Amino acid sequence: MNLKVCGITQLKQLQQLDALNVAYAGLIFHKASPRYVVDKISKDELKDTDFDLKKVGVFVNAEYDEIMQRVDDYGLDVVQLHGDETPELCEELSEDVEVIKAFSISDKITSIDDMIVDYDEVCDYYLFDNASKDGQAGGTGKKFDWKLVKKSKIEKPFFLSGGISLDDLEIIKSFKHPDYFGIDVNSKFEKSPGIKDMALLLQLRQGIK
Repeated sequence: MNLKVCGITQLKQLQQLDALNVAYAGLIFHKASPRYVVDKISKDELKDTDFDLKKVGVFVNAEYDEIMQRVDDYGLDVVQLHGDETPELCEELSEDVEVIKAFSISDKITSIDDMIVDYDEVCDYYLFDNASKDGQAGGTGKKFDWKLVKKSKIEKPFFLSGGISLDDLEIIKSFKHPDYFGIDVNSKFEKSPGIKDMALLLQLRQGIK
């Protein structure tokens, strides 16, 4: 199972995640986020780093040119689109970089298959997160009903996200779906916004092996 840790704001912690064999690290380029990375890790520090993990740039309703500029400046391996991005934008970006399309799942959603159908051919991964009442994109610290995913076809590698903590280890390991690719964690493994608790992440990494 692949582990993605989102909301990194320190180069040292990226190095530590790499040492823990974390597969993906999320860097948030959405200015409204308390984990906005631009003023915390410089592009010169990050671009030429030699990590085994993949650096994922997280964007919310950004334009193509802005996204690709960040990809170039920071040496991003993957982009995660966490807003209302169109299939056309996903397709354009996927010509140059791997794309994770994130979907926020609210109580009103009855079919995940209907949500993703237009994106099947234009991205590499899906990520399913909890939708918040205030419209916040990710980082809510809350879970949605994973049964919705379990009964969906999907047919593309996907991450489960939203409020995952160490208390969920058994649920994480027992969840079954042919395209279940990994989990995405954030706020439940922090000392403060953007500062991860490496001891907790080590326990998680060992727990999901």
